[in-house]
Amino acid sequence: MFKTRITRLLGIEYPIIQGALLWLSTAELVSAVSNAGGLGTIAALTFPTTKELREEIRKTKAMTDKPFAVNITLLPTIRPVNYEEYITTALDEGVNIIETSGQSPEPFMKLIKQANARIMHKVARLRDAKSAERMGVDAVTIVGFEAAGHPGMDDVSSSVLIPMCADSLKVPVIAAGGISDGRGLAAALALGAEGVLMGTRFMASKECPMHPKIKQWLLDAHETDTIIIERSIKNAARVMKTEFSRRVLEMEEKGATLEELMPLISGDRSKGSYISGDASDATIACGQAVGLIHNIPSVKEIIDGIISEARLTGQRLYALGTPE
Repeated sequence: MFKTRITRLLGIEYPIIQGALLWLSTAELVSAVSNAGGLGTIAALTFPTTKELREEIRKTKAMTDKPFAVNITLLPTIRPVNYEEYITTALDEGVNIIETSGQSPEPFMKLIKQANARIMHKVARLRDAKSAERMGVDAVTIVGFEAAGHPGMDDVSSSVLIPMCADSLKVPVIAAGGISDGRGLAAALALGAEGVLMGTRFMASKECPMHPKIKQWLLDAHETDTIIIERSIKNAARVMKTEFSRRVLEMEEKGATLEELMPLISGDRSKGSYISGDASDATIACGQAVGLIHNIPSVKEIIDGIISEARLTGQRLYALGTPE
C-alpha cells in the first residue's frame, strides 16, 4: 500500500520526505527518517564548508543503508556559496538524490544528470513547476501557503496547488505545506500527489537536534501562532509569531531596507536559538500544521503512525462508497 512513482523513483518504502531543515537536518534526524521508511534530507547549507558536508554525509551513511537526499537551497546568502561545489561533493560521496529549491536549478542540471542522480525541485507556483519539468527534473515539490520557511508570495493553499500541479505535470508531484499526519497524507494522495514532504512535524521529534524549549513551544502553539515576514524583500517566510518576528514585520511596514533586515533574519541567529532554546532573538520557521502537533515521539513512531492513520482513512472513505 502507498506505493507510488515517488517510492519507486527514490527507492523508499513510504512516500514521506523530511523537509530540509536548516541547522536541524543532520545525520541523526536524516538517518532516522530513512531508517523508518521515508526519505531523510540533509540541508547542505547547514555546513559552512564542503568538507563538513562530506563528513556529515559519511556520518549519515554510517547510520543508515537506506536512500537519503541532499538539499541545495539556491537563494541569496550572506556568505558566498559555490553551489556547484556542494552538489559535486554530494555526488562524489554517492548521494543519488538531490533536492533543489529557491532559484532555477537549470545551471546544475547537466552535472546532476551526468551522475545519474535524481533531482527534485521545490516550488510554490504552478508556472515554476512547469518550468522545472521542462528542464528535466524527476519530480516537483509544490509548497502551499501553510508551509514553514518560504511558501511563496501568492498565498495559495496546498489544497488548490496540489491538484493544479497533478493535472498539469507528467512528472510526479510531492505535496508540502499543512501536512503532519495520516489524514494529510491520504488527502494529498487523493488530490493527485504521489508523496508528501513534512518539516514542522519532524521538528517535534526526539531525534531533531533542537532545544527542548522550542519543541515545547511547538506543542503549546496553535495554528494561528505563525506569521509571514519578508514579503517586502519578495522572499515571504512563515515563522513563529513572537515579539521578535513582529518587530521584523514592523520594520518592513516602515520601509526597512534589505541591509537593515538582514542582520535580523539571517540563518545564524536561528541556529543560536535552536541551540539555546531562546526564541526571543531570532526568527524560527514553523508551519500552520503546528496546530495538529501534540506530542514529541520518535521519528519511527511518527512515520508508523502516519501510515497507520492513512490506511484507516482510506478504509473509512472506501466504506462510505460501499453499497449497503
